[in-house]
Amino acid sequence: MTSYLAGRLVGLIPVLWGVSVVVFLLVHLLPGDAVQMFLGTQVGLAPAQMEELRRLFGIDKPLPLQYLDWIGRVLLGDFGVSLRTGQPVLPTILARFPLSLEITLLALATALVIALPAGIIAALHRGTAIDALVSVVGLIGLSIPNFWLAAMLLILLASLPIASIGVYVKFTTDPIANLTVMTLPAVSLGVSLAAVIMRFVRSSMLEVLGEDYVRTARAKGLVERVVIDRHALRNALIPVITVIGFQAGYLLGGTVVIEEVFALPGMGRLALDAIGQRDYPVIQGVVLLIAGLFVLTNLAVDLLYSVVDPRVRYG
Repeated sequence: MTSYLAGRLVGLIPVLWGVSVVVFLLVHLLPGDAVQMFLGTQVGLAPAQMEELRRLFGIDKPLPLQYLDWIGRVLLGDFGVSLRTGQPVLPTILARFPLSLEITLLALATALVIALPAGIIAALHRGTAIDALVSVVGLIGLSIPNFWLAAMLLILLASLPIASIGVYVKFTTDPIANLTVMTLPAVSLGVSLAAVIMRFVRSSMLEVLGEDYVRTARAKGLVERVVIDRHALRNALIPVITVIGFQAGYLLGGTVVIEEVFALPGMGRLALDAIGQRDYPVIQGVVLLIAGLFVLTNLAVDLLYSVVDPRVRYG
């Protein structure tokens, strides 16, 4: 296990390096630069003054030199400073990160609460009206964009305390108020994920229910609930866990839109504002952090296989 884990961690290095290169290049391909966005259209400066400002911002060098300078500082834990606020990037991102992480975890919990029972019920009632109903609801969930669902929930539930915009209370300050505010963002983000997971749960359960060991367990006279919980569901979870791992990474990136809809001061909204302001260090820092969390999540999923199925071993 130790050698496997060490090998996987080493393998993350080229992945994150590739992400850093792509993000750096794409960000700098955006039209305009931070100086132009900072000055706007109302301030006119001489070309020499513009070049001096670019030098102060550190964007006057060729792109390869800018990248080497940035990645060298990142390796030392310095993500640079915001071109707009002058504040260090890493502390700024970490201050916004807990909110984005909370939305992601709550959305994932919402998706699991909906998807696992629905997928199991659909598999146990294959070919019936219940199965058809669950499948139709799942297709609807896949088809609805989360930003549209968020807007509709805000309109329909406008009179309730959960329909709030621009309000955020930390969980440590007031857990009840926090969960009240975070309910709609979590549901908006979790519904589409629930539809994806539900389809995989149904498919995996149908495959497992046809195995010999399940038929043997039933032939022994075991209670159906025991057959489902101990023999079928546990073995059906491995492909489902894979999907959950991938989708959890996408959820963290998906908070960008949800945070904007609900005006929540999270990491996604920080990135969105930075894109509009050409704040290169902030954009690069946020994307690099999300990429790192994405690959670490997939590593954690691989390690979780051995917990769900003891037959899985790593060497």
